[in-house]
Amino acid sequence: MSDKIYDAVIIGAGMSGLAAGVRLAQYDRSVCILERHAAIGGLNSFYRRGGRNYDVGLHALTNYVPKGTKLGPLARVIRHLRMPWDEFGLTQQNGSSIAFPGIELNFTNEFERFETEIAEKFPSQIDGFRQMVAGLSGYDQLGLGTAGGSAREYVSRFISDPLLVDMIFCPLLFYGGAREQDMEFGQFCVMFRSIFLEGFARPRDGVRHILLKLLKKFRTLGGELRVKTGVSRFETRGDEAVSVVLDNGEEIRAKRFLSSAGWPETMKLCGALDSIDECPAGKLGFIETISVLDVPPKRFGHDKTIVFFNDSERFSYRNPDVPVDLRSGVVCSPNNFSYSEPLEENMVRITALANYDLWRKMTPDEYKREKLRYYEKTLESAARFVPEFRGHVIDVDMFTPLTIERFTGRVRGAIYGASDKKYDGTTPFRNLFVCGADQGMVGVVGALVSGIVIANRYALTE
Repeated sequence: MSDKIYDAVIIGAGMSGLAAGVRLAQYDRSVCILERHAAIGGLNSFYRRGGRNYDVGLHALTNYVPKGTKLGPLARVIRHLRMPWDEFGLTQQNGSSIAFPGIELNFTNEFERFETEIAEKFPSQIDGFRQMVAGLSGYDQLGLGTAGGSAREYVSRFISDPLLVDMIFCPLLFYGGAREQDMEFGQFCVMFRSIFLEGFARPRDGVRHILLKLLKKFRTLGGELRVKTGVSRFETRGDEAVSVVLDNGEEIRAKRFLSSAGWPETMKLCGALDSIDECPAGKLGFIETISVLDVPPKRFGHDKTIVFFNDSERFSYRNPDVPVDLRSGVVCSPNNFSYSEPLEENMVRITALANYDLWRKMTPDEYKREKLRYYEKTLESAARFVPEFRGHVIDVDMFTPLTIERFTGRVRGAIYGASDKKYDGTTPFRNLFVCGADQGMVGVVGALVSGIVIANRYALTE
């Protein structure tokens, strides 16, 4: 064991871990980030396959605001990380939609477009919708805590049409829902603002652009990153975490520890759980198909950035009883942002709910076969809501909940973490804190905010 004692050791080099590391290093804290895998990014990472670059997790960055905006989560990230707005390299969406049987709501980064769509297609609901939105404006989404209660119950006070309620919840749940069918009121406020009141953007080079900017700043400030460095366990004494023991047996000590590994995963490392089952992880998993095309999507008539679709009378956001729920999903086209020059690669990505347990039970041969089968079925499902593109596919990839579990360590591949969040970031150990999805903040900007908030409150104080 080294004699060195870091001011902070951070588990995981995802967005929240890197943001926390940058924030602490700005104040001359000695910081070491430990990452089990070779690549940084965690749930929002990237990889290269067959000579092509692929993003993991990122469809779009939410919470977009124009340069110079002083309020909101993205402005706070820029201010606290001391990174100029231009360094994020963000380009806005073309426009997105929520498509249900016989009806579609279009929206852009201008909230008035969404409001107009609702007024035209749900005229009896527009007054209640406006009252609901006015009630969200006072919620502080940047603190350490959230307002509980059912978001659906809140929305239903103002909107009586269940179809409109489902259409509002569809994007929010797909982009941040850790619970089946509903979310806490505070989480609803965060997600509604991030998608509808602010909006979507993307760096031209994808998520790697933001990650590499964060990593460069962290290292410039003197931070230490160790990849291919898994944590085996925490050594604790009473209510204090003393050190982490690595998979190779090395022990690293610190005054404080921040973990973005997830709440149940972190508690297991502390020996506070005999098994993960004592602290259930999230139930919701997803598959995603990635189709590389020989032409840009606009060439065959598809110019929307993201399409959230559902073909049932009521939208169901639950752990399905089949490997993939083909009734609903998300179609994202990275090419359909307002870039000044076209991207080098043309892609369409489709996301749908998936059952972790059913994928887990498959033999290796069954797993390969079912991946191929559900790739085709997922594209067939999406073709009802976007122009047909299967004849343009030249390369494919696909991940399942097992892929997420393998490469991120997230139990059951639950990308939005446990359904019960630890909003204040504390644990039973006075110098160990959680950040990221299980602290209650999801998405790229949410994860960055989480890392900053936890670092500010718990690791920049003596």
